[in-house]
Amino acid sequence: MAMLYPKANGPIVSHRSWSRRDLLRRAGTGFGMLGLSALLNDSESLAQPVHPLVAKPPHFEPKAKQVVHLFMNGGPSQVDTFNHCPQLAKYHGQAVPSGNLRTERLTGGLMKSPYRFQRRGKSGLWVSELFQKTGAFVDDMAIINSMQAEVPNHEPSLMLMNSGNANLPRPSFGSWLTYGLGSENANLPGFIAMCPGGYPIVATRNWRSAFLPGAYQGTYVDTQHTDIAKLIANIRNQRMSLTEQRRQLDLVQQLNQRYVQDRADDERLESRIESFELAYRMQTEAAEAFDISQEPKYIQESYGQGTHGRQLLITRRLIERGVRMVQVWSGAGQPWDNHSDLEKTHRSLAAEWDQPIAAFLGDLKQRGLLDSTLVLWGGEFGRTPVAERPALNGRDHNHYGFTCWLAGGGVRGGTVYGATDELGFRAVENPVPVHDLHATMLHLLGLDHERLTYRYAGRDFRLTDVHGNVVKALIS
Repeated sequence: MAMLYPKANGPIVSHRSWSRRDLLRRAGTGFGMLGLSALLNDSESLAQPVHPLVAKPPHFEPKAKQVVHLFMNGGPSQVDTFNHCPQLAKYHGQAVPSGNLRTERLTGGLMKSPYRFQRRGKSGLWVSELFQKTGAFVDDMAIINSMQAEVPNHEPSLMLMNSGNANLPRPSFGSWLTYGLGSENANLPGFIAMCPGGYPIVATRNWRSAFLPGAYQGTYVDTQHTDIAKLIANIRNQRMSLTEQRRQLDLVQQLNQRYVQDRADDERLESRIESFELAYRMQTEAAEAFDISQEPKYIQESYGQGTHGRQLLITRRLIERGVRMVQVWSGAGQPWDNHSDLEKTHRSLAAEWDQPIAAFLGDLKQRGLLDSTLVLWGGEFGRTPVAERPALNGRDHNHYGFTCWLAGGGVRGGTVYGATDELGFRAVENPVPVHDLHATMLHLLGLDHERLTYRYAGRDFRLTDVHGNVVKALIS
């Protein structure tokens, strides 16, 4: 049984004090209550089941209400984006003075960043030229330079960043969030994952609900498409009107409900029923929410004409309409996994993102939405300060110390938290494991990560498992 909040146990009644009514109610499986339940099921006054995504109260007063996760899948280089390490230039081409850390591949000498860094904003935080426009918003950001994952492999690190477990099937962050808080718009999914051109590595497992009810899983949208019929498959029924669909769906749902009564423990059935209802409701609002042609021309131009500009403009429209979480991916596969030709490839990828991110943050801020929207930027890990062999032009995976940033939603802007060694290899000051990041994000959303639990297979599970500490220095 799912529980967000613990329920007090009722008093224990001695068998000596049982009346005949108590005996009938308590004996076996409770025949008296079963009879009453049967009568109520036949009653027209029986209350409708609670919608699984109905908005729910947080554990305490939140600073943020919604989440946008900008996922740079593949692993962007921290020493080429937001972690300025000038010592790399001094030792360029040389071996690491203290010895290499273990990496996936054979690596050569240290490799300086091919990009210029500059202090930005009133806070004077270092930002690479790759994110020249995004850097204008550093005073709204908390840059974490001491993130840590568990292994230098994409698949487990993606699972860790998304679901808090690198090895076993677990619900994603967005699923936990919608389970805990519900959504504020019944006509749209509570959790949407947008990735242009196909799936990232490990595909739909990145936004799965696992043992949580299926209503909490992410809804995937391929944002390479601009035609609404392709963007959201089967959004329109070409053969039946909405009224006719409603009549048909009501009949199907009546039959489904009878089927469910005999299989009350199978949550997959309830999830399937809810998916039918959501698909029907989406016809009235999803097409409009994803239609950026309704935006003024100057707004569209500010985001740019590329795919990521379109994704982030759609994201703003979804946030305005109460969607609880939107995850926005770089693209299919692992675009930021640049083992070679990093200078060119990182520059190209950042150019696709820089203007859209800046426009998005500015748009949220101008509309008063940044205060209630928590934005996360980063990958599943970072990259080494040493180069791949044989040429000095690419970097291997690095889970020892990498960078992500948070903005808006109660974050202490204009700050840098934690640090790597001077070469950008290992977190040496205030390390932040992924579980701590998750605990902190949930805290900003008004959820205690230790209380947000779900009972499954006889155990209470949570996103952070037995780990996680809220990093209070990141909170304003």
